[in-house]
Amino acid sequence: MTRTIPIDDPADPRLADYREVRERDLAGRDGFIAEGQVVLEKLVRGGRHGLRSVLLAEKRVPALAGLLAGLADEVPVYAAGQAVMDAVAGFPIHRGILAAGERRTLDAEALLAGLPRRALVVGLVGIANHDNMGGLFRNAAAFGADAVLLDDSCCDPLYRKAIRVSVGAALTTPFAQAGSAGDLCKLLAQHGFSVVALSPRGAVDLADLSPSARTAALFGAEGPGLPLDLLAGVQSVRIPMAGGFDSLNVATSSGIVLHHLAARAPSWAV
Repeated sequence: MTRTIPIDDPADPRLADYREVRERDLAGRDGFIAEGQVVLEKLVRGGRHGLRSVLLAEKRVPALAGLLAGLADEVPVYAAGQAVMDAVAGFPIHRGILAAGERRTLDAEALLAGLPRRALVVGLVGIANHDNMGGLFRNAAAFGADAVLLDDSCCDPLYRKAIRVSVGAALTTPFAQAGSAGDLCKLLAQHGFSVVALSPRGAVDLADLSPSARTAALFGAEGPGLPLDLLAGVQSVRIPMAGGFDSLNVATSSGIVLHHLAARAPSWAV
């Protein structure tokens, strides 16, 4: 039988992690909030981050019985009526599924050192939009990237919306902060990665790019793109487009590029 703790008071102190979720997202938090069944499954089964608790609408409990049965005994599962759950979160939680996670950070140096001889890394510079961040992680997972590195101007991949847009990939794909954009590139070079940087003004067409055993693909924010001094020091790559148009959403670009790299080097894990 699924073990749950009934909650009927929105002010219950045990639900502090879930209170006014939107505002607390903006202010930052030491942990993170996962939302929806698929994301909860990734959090529970991925093993990369800890799980503090689960908050469910009562109607969702029976369908999640199998997943909940596998939780550690010390993880509380709270069940509340939909109205109570909405009052706690501060807006309607239509999915009726929230979980409070415990963030576990990785060291960028150690992360790269532990990758296999053949590896694909995604490098992100200045990605400040949470929808784009989520899409980038989703594509990284879909095309088998071994890790994601972020410079210090990127937004948080464990922001609730970024996790949701990534369909939980932000919880399963290893990532680490790597300092400035320059520091990120230096670290990749030190670990034997050939760095390719995406730009509408890239020197090489993507179709002509043959990845090396260790390849890192860098993506910058829409609009400013990657810094010019960074582009000058690495192999720049462009995606050919119809005349008069030179811009793609960064998440879309990453999908095209990572598909190309995966197709040209199908055995990244060898």
